[in-house]
Amino acid sequence: MENLQREYLKSIEEGETGEKFRAFYALLSDYNQKVNLTRIVGEEDCKIKHFLDSLLGERYFPAGARVVEIGSGGGFPSVPLMIVRPDLRFTLIESVGKKCAFLREAAEKLGLDAKVLNIRAEEGAKDPALREKFDVCCARAVARLNTLSEYCAPFVKTGGRFIAYKGKADEEIAEAKHAFCVLGLRLIDAQKAELPCGEGERTIVVAEKIAKTPAAYPRGRGKERSAPL
Repeated sequence: MENLQREYLKSIEEGETGEKFRAFYALLSDYNQKVNLTRIVGEEDCKIKHFLDSLLGERYFPAGARVVEIGSGGGFPSVPLMIVRPDLRFTLIESVGKKCAFLREAAEKLGLDAKVLNIRAEEGAKDPALREKFDVCCARAVARLNTLSEYCAPFVKTGGRFIAYKGKADEEIAEAKHAFCVLGLRLIDAQKAELPCGEGERTIVVAEKIAKTPAAYPRGRGKERSAPL
């Protein structure tokens, strides 16, 4: 994993991808003065805690995958992934309009293949044009795993993947076993990594969609959070 992290840091710092990461950081810093996108504002901190962190799950995204991201916010992990993996096609779901404006501008300025939808995940999951249409659904720092899986699983087609970016996740993984069973998911990996400079442990949780998600999910009206599976 250390060798892989060095390769990712090289992509963040050098060549054409490095130029795009610098342009993304400049745009992120500018917007962050007007919209609360991130509390991490220093360039070096952003490089490790946002950019590198986002790339840790890159190898779990199949070539040419159609991906939906839930709660995109400042564009993590989606924007770093698109910078290094132009084969990925992203739909970004974000409920805050000002954050959607930022995401659209980032996609346009960086030449990324992304569609931005200003909707709530539980609404989008009921849309026949979005439900079970994606190879991958990913999310970072949105909710605990049992709640997050209810938001995300309905977007993934059978045979696809749900990828969650977490910190220390052993407790959440155990807590989410029932939710995974109900929603048609099967855990296939929980890859742990230590970020450089003592920035903490990360876990990439990967689940395969092995059966259709029952039509009742997501339940909506906040039940995903107030009464998690």
